Amino acid sequence: MTKPPDSGQPGIILTLLTTLGLFGGVAASLSGFETVALGAYLLAYMAGGIPAGVRALNSLWNERTLDIDLLMVTAALAAAAVGEMLEGAVLLFLFSLASTLEARAMARARNEVRALMALRPETAFRRADDGSIREVPVGELSPGDVVVVKPGGRIPVDGRIASGETAIDEATVTGESMPVRKGADAQVFEATVNLHGVIEVEVTRPAAESTVARMIELVTQAQAAKAPSERFSAWFGQRYTVAVLLGSVLAFTALLWLGWIWEDALYRAATLLVAASPCAIVISVPAAILSALSASARGGVLFKGGAALETFGTIRQFAFDKTGTLTTGRATITDIVTNGTDEAEFLALLAGIEAHSEHHIAAAVLRAAQERDISPARIEDLQAQPGEGITGRDAEGPLWAGNARMAARMGADSRLTAFDEIHDGAGTVVFLGRGDKVLGAVALADQPRASAAKAIAALRTGGVTHIMMMTGDRLPVARRIAAELGLRDDEVLAELLPEDKVARIAEMRRGGKVAFVGDGVNDAAALASADVGIAMGAAGSEVALQAADVALLSDDLERLEKARRLAARTNRIIRQNLTFAMGAMLFLVTATLFWDLTLPLAVIGHEGGTLLVVLNGLRLLFDPIRADRGKRGGQPEARPI
Repeated sequence: MTKPPDSGQPGIILTLLTTLGLFGGVAASLSGFETVALGAYLLAYMAGGIPAGVRALNSLWNERTLDIDLLMVTAALAAAAVGEMLEGAVLLFLFSLASTLEARAMARARNEVRALMALRPETAFRRADDGSIREVPVGELSPGDVVVVKPGGRIPVDGRIASGETAIDEATVTGESMPVRKGADAQVFEATVNLHGVIEVEVTRPAAESTVARMIELVTQAQAAKAPSERFSAWFGQRYTVAVLLGSVLAFTALLWLGWIWEDALYRAATLLVAASPCAIVISVPAAILSALSASARGGVLFKGGAALETFGTIRQFAFDKTGTLTTGRATITDIVTNGTDEAEFLALLAGIEAHSEHHIAAAVLRAAQERDISPARIEDLQAQPGEGITGRDAEGPLWAGNARMAARMGADSRLTAFDEIHDGAGTVVFLGRGDKVLGAVALADQPRASAAKAIAALRTGGVTHIMMMTGDRLPVARRIAAELGLRDDEVLAELLPEDKVARIAEMRRGGKVAFVGDGVNDAAALASADVGIAMGAAGSEVALQAADVALLSDDLERLEKARRLAARTNRIIRQNLTFAMGAMLFLVTATLFWDLTLPLAVIGHEGGTLLVVLNGLRLLFDPIRADRGKRGGQPEARPI
């Protein structure tokens, strides 16, 4: 139905009253108590017809639309007008029953958000300044507060572990089936489960801004956003409803002109109203979309709406960012070469200029300096140069750090003999220079993600025809990673600026729709330019959750193919539903016009078809995207959305 009644108690009570009126009327009529039967039928008409009539009038008055409810009420009144109160009561009973069942079925998909909300702890144990621990409402926590979480307890907020070590079940957020070991400074998320040790967590975000809160908001927005096929079914349903009303009036007039008595003509027109009603067509798309959105969110994949879901199911081309997406993003320095500069001084300068960068390379440089007990130098006036590096200034003057493009722009020669070994290697190279002089360089190596090779193989097996890896890194580095992932040399695009990635994606789009997979922070332009932008490892990242059409909350790339398979399956079920709904409607209309189809049979065919397409869509709630989240022996199970 376009607007099924609420799935709660009122809808059930009205359906029970309609049932009581129908069967009470039948029993009274068979016993010869016609007056009692009339009263019972009136109860069925009021309980089953008045709510539908009110909904129809509200739609007509507030939205200027003709609701499908209007068709059912009109048909029931027409049946009563020709003395067929029983058949009108049967129509309203089946209509009320089907509406209630559909509303309850659709609520299963929507209630996943409520289920996640129920997992959010209401209180937390906050450590006071004097060392005492007090239980307080989660809403009172603010960044900087420290809370104590005992084994088996749910973490009340997003934060970082201040002390302690444990394993955490993060299924509610990332969909990961296995616990994750975490220690000091590790990031933790609200509603995840502390499995073992006692930990103290420093709050980094208030509860209203937590990852779970944003997940709830995004899923709610996605369920409200209409997919193209959903918009079509709504558009079709509204216009078709008008056509059905006009067609029924025309049929009634034509039958009278052909000599039918008015009771028979009106009865046949009422039957046509029911047979031609587009309920199944209108409900078939949202039933599938809502179920798929809920199933994917449970599996740690957030779609921004039905449009992204539908488009993702048609994708046959993928482009991947390399660093932090196909690789772990945790690079390590493998070699340091200086050009007449003390190594400790060189590393202090490089660490100083990289200290304010969020890039994975910067983190590797800072770790190397920390391991050597070298303090980063004080660098000011820092400015990022996208696709090249970063510039700044120390007491002696301007400094820069970046790739060979940066060196060339500064007029520095990065091909000095001292750097031959680094250039010839398959590691990422970062140069540090002052003006046109290169002070030194470091080589860094990154490792492919454990899930990356399997994910790419699964995409190929699943029908993806074109996969590209895009990176601003050097070609030897890119090819080394590509070889480990099962990518060919012609599937590697290296030394790209951000705008180059956008241009390459535009080229790929000439051959069909393209999905781009990145980290959502450094690849915003590429994510926006693709037909579907996918941010991975988005849990805890506001930018990643907002930048893309699809967010993988964990770093498990194998979920990509599972999500694509779910999206493709959703598209198939939508086509199945629409084909069945249109076929059933054509059959019922044909049977009404050319055979003697009775009103109760038309109602059964109409409501039965509507329920079937809803149930077919609900199958997506149990998609295998969440099948790996079984219970783990002896550990609390966290139920994700």
